[in-house]
Amino acid sequence: MSAGGGARRKKGGHEEHEEHVNHERWLVSYADMLTLLFVLFVVLFSMSNVDKAKFAELAAGLSQGFGASSAAFQGSPQVLEGAGEATNVVAIDPGVNPGDGGSGTSGMSKEQADAVARAIQAEDRRQASENAKAAAQEVENLKEIEHKIADALAAAKLLEHVKFSVDRRGLVITVVTNEVVFAGNRAELKEGGRKILDAIAPTLAKLPNNIEVDGNTNQLKATVTYYPSGWELSAARASTTVRYLVEHGLAKNRMSAVGFSDTKPLVDPKDPRSITMNRRVDVVVLTALNAEQAALLPAAAGDAGKLHTGETSAAAAAKAKAATATTESSTGSTTPAVSHD
Repeated sequence: MSAGGGARRKKGGHEEHEEHVNHERWLVSYADMLTLLFVLFVVLFSMSNVDKAKFAELAAGLSQGFGASSAAFQGSPQVLEGAGEATNVVAIDPGVNPGDGGSGTSGMSKEQADAVARAIQAEDRRQASENAKAAAQEVENLKEIEHKIADALAAAKLLEHVKFSVDRRGLVITVVTNEVVFAGNRAELKEGGRKILDAIAPTLAKLPNNIEVDGNTNQLKATVTYYPSGWELSAARASTTVRYLVEHGLAKNRMSAVGFSDTKPLVDPKDPRSITMNRRVDVVVLTALNAEQAALLPAAAGDAGKLHTGETSAAAAAKAKAATATTESSTGSTTPAVSHD
């Protein structure tokens, strides 16, 4: 009996020991949670200590790369209007502890905010100046291309069939196709069209720029005999022009052909000239500038960016000479008359 009782007590003690161990397993999870919280607060603390100079550099970099407004880094409060009370919102400086004697939840000091704002504004001005200079230089390059092409067209007595303009894509050479380049409803080049392309191809072949050819039809809803619609007709004319230019020296990998049908009129469809002017092929010398710089091209070109007859090198030289003479006469000094009484 005693042996059996001892065995039972041992068994009972063993059961009590198992119950005790299972009861305290929560301590392991609790310790893991505390460890993770400790690591979290260490990481947050390390993130809150930011080098001020590096933060200013980061702000300037964001402004340059993403066009960020300097207002995001200002320390001045702004008001969020809503249905309830207005809430003051200020920028928080990650490097300043709100309990360090600062103004409540305000972050960087006024001096720090002003320094960051000045850095951003200086970077914005520098970038804007560089973009403007790049656009102005590109306009000069495009005008040089225009002069060379206009010289060749003038020599072939075909200058009146071609117009020039500058948009954000680059130099646009507009060839009016009305019965000169293509016959009605057809995409085969006529003799006049081949002569025009022969004149402009040598200059285009020497350029590093990519070339885009856009086919356009007018707004007349005439029956299209050889093509299902104006889309196919305009695309076929663009492709024919590209193929001809490639056969005359332009690299195939620089070329692209696009058909716009009547969706991009050059002249208002209500204008009587639209019937002939909107029926055209645009040969576009694409700029290599980035998007921000290219957007400034029309403004940098001024009147030269609008549709105009090509300016030859001789005409450009005469204009420059006249402008120089006008400037000298307006700023030059006059010699006072000497009396011989």
